[in-house]
Amino acid sequence: MNSAVSPISCKVNNVFIHVSNLEKSVKWYSHLLGVPFNKDNIVSPVYNIPVTTETGLTLDDHTFEEGFKLKPSDHVLFNFFVTDIDEAYNFIKSNEITIVKEIERIGDFAYFNFKDLDGNVLMVCNC
Repeated sequence: MNSAVSPISCKVNNVFIHVSNLEKSVKWYSHLLGVPFNKDNIVSPVYNIPVTTETGLTLDDHTFEEGFKLKPSDHVLFNFFVTDIDEAYNFIKSNEITIVKEIERIGDFAYFNFKDLDGNVLMVCNC
């Protein structure tokens, strides 16, 4: 490998989640993250969830990609940060979202995994 300085920044800029129904997914993620949902702002093929951090979250339904086949990830794509893992777990449960891994606690660290509408596995983590 070349020892030249890389022009690629050492940060994750944006996370893409592939979805089958953009409107339903925007509504679901908006509720999950407590951000406003406005159907009129949705224009296929992508929607950027209004996040408050440097890393963006884009939902992509591949409308213009003929023949695209959605293959949900059964491995964790990324995690959402929470300060109270139990409160987050109860919120997910009360919204009848499928939990695929119960809370695991390792010292002060805790996490659990759940599925979005398309079956993508996501994580909630307290650090």
